[in-house]
Amino acid sequence: MRIHPVGTRALLLDLDGLDQVMAWHAALSQRPLKNQVDCIAAATTVLLTFEAPMSATAAAEHLKDFTPPAHRVEEPRTVDIDVLYDGEDLDEVAGLMGISREGVIDWHTSTTWTAAFGGFAPGFTYCVAADGKDARSVPRRSNPRTAVPAGAVGIAGEFSAVYPRTSPGGWQLLGRTSTPMWNSHAQPPALVQPGDRVRYRAVDSLPEFIDDDAAAQRTPPRLPRLRVEDAGLLTLYQDLGRPGRGDLGVSPSGAADRAAAATANIAVGNARGDTVLENIGGMTLTALTDTVIAVTGALCKVTLGGYPVHLARPILVTAGQTVRIHRAEAGMRSYVAVRGGIVADIELGSSATDVLSGLGPDPVKVGDVIGTMPFSRGNTDTQLSNPLRVRQEGRTTTAVLRCVAGPRDDWFAKGAAALTESTWTVSPDSNRVGLRFDAETVIERSREGELPSEGMVAGSIQVPPNGKPVVFMRDHAVTGGYPVIATVLDEDMDIAAQLPPGARVTFDLVGE
Repeated sequence: MRIHPVGTRALLLDLDGLDQVMAWHAALSQRPLKNQVDCIAAATTVLLTFEAPMSATAAAEHLKDFTPPAHRVEEPRTVDIDVLYDGEDLDEVAGLMGISREGVIDWHTSTTWTAAFGGFAPGFTYCVAADGKDARSVPRRSNPRTAVPAGAVGIAGEFSAVYPRTSPGGWQLLGRTSTPMWNSHAQPPALVQPGDRVRYRAVDSLPEFIDDDAAAQRTPPRLPRLRVEDAGLLTLYQDLGRPGRGDLGVSPSGAADRAAAATANIAVGNARGDTVLENIGGMTLTALTDTVIAVTGALCKVTLGGYPVHLARPILVTAGQTVRIHRAEAGMRSYVAVRGGIVADIELGSSATDVLSGLGPDPVKVGDVIGTMPFSRGNTDTQLSNPLRVRQEGRTTTAVLRCVAGPRDDWFAKGAAALTESTWTVSPDSNRVGLRFDAETVIERSREGELPSEGMVAGSIQVPPNGKPVVFMRDHAVTGGYPVIATVLDEDMDIAAQLPPGARVTFDLVGE
């Protein structure tokens, strides 16, 4: 077992195969280490995340002499999944395996599969052949699809799985099912759990796929406060997200700039983790009742009834008045808190909108009414400063992101130092999933082949085959298959959240 630091708040454990992974994962899930937040199993690794850097350091020392105890294996539950085998890749898979289409179907249905671990997306469960003699390895597609439909049944490597929702993917598709794989309000929400036995059954037709999950979102009672006149480019509900659910394929999500969101809440007397509005591109709100709001985040002009007001200060808005948040002059995202705490749909205990998985409330649109709890017991605070930490040089936003090398910097010719040799320009393709870069410079690998999928954190800097790094943001996939050259410090992810397209970024390696 080898321990790799992942930033300052996580550890990646390299283990000897899936059996060892499952043993370590079971032990560390049943008896978590001090301040452990998440334990995410993958093909050959276990990722542990912690609340604070000191906890991760202490865990690394403890794990050097750790041996997982033997655990009792209960009789597995059997899940049957009906599949219509009409997949786009069925013929290609047959060629790769050297058998007929019918032979692929017979192999897939006659094999008993064991659910090993979750990841990638909510309800996406990696399954392996229970009998090693039935195992077959099939490579991923060389050109991943930008959208794989919900219910697609695929294989990659030695794994088989069902895509629970429409999402990008590079697995070879054998067919489709209408069996719902995920329901946020069921217990457990994922149909297939680690340890379950899975059997695929070939059918000639499928009943209509019905997604009951979206209709199951629950909105608590609320008092109408504001009407949305203009939602800007994108406005989302965000809070502190859903930490600790990585095994379900659920990323933490939550406010991209957590310091800005917390400051807005504190200014109006809310708890720091209450729901706020996260806005890009400006927005306009009309008060339906007298209320108090605060705006933080990007440097922008905010007007009340046409008159400018300060950022990070409580603002009394009387019924009928209009607040306008103008486009950012520096930074990217603005945050609006409303006294009492905004009330929005709750999914898995959070109102955060995860743009990758689709969990959480829909984006805010024109005509929506923003509601709150009836009252707040906290005091407003007029002494706060806006916590924006990017610089403006002329018309260009600039920033430095501190990072820790690894866990897979040994896959690259110059190691993590390759990041520091260039200034990187933020691409318009960036979003809450990943911060992407336009650059002539590319980072060269020193190792060929594929990396088995392993756990990721916000701040992981993946380098795909094109050599252009991608910084994972709050709505990142739980697992990924490209090597991570370095990890941005959690403390600097608020800076990354405020980098608009065209911003110039340099990386600073720390901890060496």
